[in-house]
Amino acid sequence: MVQLRNVAKWFDNVLAVEHMDLDIEEGSLVTLLGPSGCGKTTILRMIAGLETCTEGDIFIKGRRINDVPVHKRNLGMIFQDYALFPHKTIFDNVAFGLKYRSVPKKEIKKRVSKALETVRLPGVENRKPAQLSGGQQQRIALARAIVIEPDVLLMDEPLSALDENLREQMRQEVDNLQRMLGITTIFVTHDQREALSMSDKIIVMKDGRTQQEGTPEEVYDQPSNHFVADFLGHCNFHKGKIVGREEGLIKVQIDDGSVLYSDHDKGWTEGQSVELMVRAQKLQVFSRSEAPPGPDTNTFNGQIRTRMYMGGEAWYFVQLESQTVVHAINISREKPFREGDPVIVHIPPQQCRILPVEDG
Repeated sequence: MVQLRNVAKWFDNVLAVEHMDLDIEEGSLVTLLGPSGCGKTTILRMIAGLETCTEGDIFIKGRRINDVPVHKRNLGMIFQDYALFPHKTIFDNVAFGLKYRSVPKKEIKKRVSKALETVRLPGVENRKPAQLSGGQQQRIALARAIVIEPDVLLMDEPLSALDENLREQMRQEVDNLQRMLGITTIFVTHDQREALSMSDKIIVMKDGRTQQEGTPEEVYDQPSNHFVADFLGHCNFHKGKIVGREEGLIKVQIDDGSVLYSDHDKGWTEGQSVELMVRAQKLQVFSRSEAPPGPDTNTFNGQIRTRMYMGGEAWYFVQLESQTVVHAINISREKPFREGDPVIVHIPPQQCRILPVEDG
C-alpha cells in the first residue's frame, strides 16, 4: 500500500531522514518508534505531502505521489492536538473533508452519522469541541479522518495529550477501530507500550536511520543493537568477551570477572568483544532458602540494595558478589523482598541476548 524508496530529507545542512526504504502492507498498522528528533514525524509529513522529499520516491498503491498535492492523496490525518475547528459543530468538523470532495449533502449526512457511530459517539453532531472531553475530541478527530474513506491513515502522536488511564483506553479503541475497518495505518509515537501493543510491524528509528524493523515480538525479544534493546524496555547490559562454548551454550567472560552463558549462537567467534543484554523482567530472584530451577548456570548470590514498589510489580536493584548491580522486575512474588535481604539471582541462558559492541 505504501512504499518509500531511498527517501532522504535535508533541512539546510541537517539530515533528518537518511535514505530510507519501507514497505507497508495493505490493512496493516505500522509504527514509527523513536525519541524526539529521530525523523519519524518528518517521514509522516512527507507521506502526507506536508514536506517534500530531498531525495527518493514515495508510492501509494503503486502510484508515485512526490508531486501530488496534499488534497489529492486521499489520506486521513490525526494530530496530537486533534486540530478540530473550535467554532464549528461536530457535524461540520467531521464533514469538512467531504465538503471539499463535492460529496452530495444527503450522502455527507449519512457518512458523518456512520462515522460517529463507528467511534461510538452518535448524537453529538450539534455540539462544539469544547463541550467534549479530551478522549471524545480524539474520537471526533478519528471520525473526521475515516469519514473520507482514506487509502492510508496517518497518526502523529495522537494519544500523547491524554492522561495515562484515558490513553490506555484510547489505545485499545484505535487498535480495535483499525482492525475493524482494515485501514492501512502509519502510527508515530515515542511510547514503546503503544508500539508493542498495537502494531503489526515496528520501525525503530534513531538519528534519521532505521535501527530495526520487525514484529513487536522480534524487536523486543531479538533487538539488533544496544539502542533498540534499551529503548524498548528495562535492560541489564554486561560487556565482555566470548571465551568458548560448553554444552551448546556460548561462554562469555564479563568485565566484572564473572561468567555468563547464552544460547544466542549466531556466528559469534571466540575472542570477540560483545555485550550481553537481559530484560529486567527475565531475571529470576529467589530467597537463599529457595532453589532456582534447573542447573546452577548463570546463578549468583546477591543482596537487595534498593526496592521500589510499583503497585502491580516490584522493582529490585540487586548487588551481586561481583559488586555489579542488576535490575529485576518481579510481578508474581507473594512476599516481596526487603532492602538488605540476601537473595539468589538466576539469569536463564535463553534470556541472554548477545549484541555487538558499538563505538561510543
